[in-house]
Amino acid sequence: MSRYAVKRILGTLPRILLISFLLFLLIHLPSGGPADIYAGDPSASPADIARIRELWGLDEPLAVQYGKWLQNAVTGNWGRSFVERRSVLDVVWGRLPNTLLLTGTALIVSLVVGFLLGIVGALGTGRRSYNLVQGLAVLGMSIPTFWSGALVILLFSVYLQWIPSGGMYTIGASFSWVDRLSHLAAPALVLGSVYVAQWTRYVQSGLRQVMSEDYMRTAKAKGIGHLKASLKHGLPNAAIPLVTVLGLEAPKLISGAMVTEVVFSWPGLGRLLTDSLLARDYPVVMGVLMVLVLVVVLANLLTDFAYSWLDPRVRYDG
Repeated sequence: MSRYAVKRILGTLPRILLISFLLFLLIHLPSGGPADIYAGDPSASPADIARIRELWGLDEPLAVQYGKWLQNAVTGNWGRSFVERRSVLDVVWGRLPNTLLLTGTALIVSLVVGFLLGIVGALGTGRRSYNLVQGLAVLGMSIPTFWSGALVILLFSVYLQWIPSGGMYTIGASFSWVDRLSHLAAPALVLGSVYVAQWTRYVQSGLRQVMSEDYMRTAKAKGIGHLKASLKHGLPNAAIPLVTVLGLEAPKLISGAMVTEVVFSWPGLGRLLTDSLLARDYPVVMGVLMVLVLVVVLANLLTDFAYSWLDPRVRYDG
């Protein structure tokens, strides 16, 4: 491992530590807690609630609670769920593959469609194609996923009954790829629609910019056709800035999946976070948020490493 990579990795540790403390503080500062759920039970006395808080360690100062959590988290013990009575890691990692499946599918779809629309908008003859692609991109970026998701469910599930209204598979049915894909299609397309617009705009503007470069004129002077020169020489150079954009947008894709999962009842981290917040299941909430933090940090690191590989001049110097 190079010195640059080691310094970049070590530089992320203080940030992770600070973010974990702030998240822990924000989660525990509001009044109420898991034990207070039992306050409405006539059979639960104040002494019973106090014993529950003591059992879960919620009666200790926040600094002490965070210190114990951090000490255990470093060793891989993120606590136990108040609701499911299982290890937080088991609960979180059980949902993570579902979120990765949704976000990965949405990312692939958005990249493919975004590149195609961007190429059409940049190479299309006349102003009409450019304006059409720009309009579609702006429309896609303007519609929130919770609204477009509700429209998709209303139109294609309720009225047309082409796709399921939610979930990851049909309950009680045997495993089938057709069934899984039918449940995956709608949330993946809704989640990816926002990023289709972004990739389209970046590819289109980048490709139109490199078309005026000297090497493009040289390629055309050698007899290479306009389309071939654009795809072979222009597109790779126009796509380089997308490395940074992809590194910045990948964490946003995960956060966007939080909303999409709730709309489509997709059993991922977003649905788990919502249910845990409603149940005041602090360990699970902290576990989900820390996974999101690690995803953001990892995406930033991969972006830095990709840039240092693409451009050797990029170095970490303090």
